[in-house]
Amino acid sequence: MLVQSFIDKKCSQLTYYIQAFWHDELPYTELENFMWDTFEEWAELEHKQNQLYTHKERIFWHLLHQTQYVSAKSLKEDDILKDEIDLCLHYLKTNRACPFDVVGMRP
Repeated sequence: MLVQSFIDKKCSQLTYYIQAFWHDELPYTELENFMWDTFEEWAELEHKQNQLYTHKERIFWHLLHQTQYVSAKSLKEDDILKDEIDLCLHYLKTNRACPFDVVGMRP
């Protein structure tokens, strides 16, 4: 699988998982499991670190790391954090209004 195909697939899944968690349709443990599964799948993917990033990939990795390192409570209740994440989710869904101040790095 190519890097871009992986990112496209995982972006839609990440968007779903975060929004489902926000709407109490999914427990935080499921979001955590998705994140760890994604890291495992990435480790198995053949890719080169010198391949260029797209904006979409940078935002994807930023969101994945962001949601991994904050608590479930912060992810659900911190309005500033939620606004930042929501802006990124909006970009992943629409490819419009790209947040350029986001720095996401591959693991």
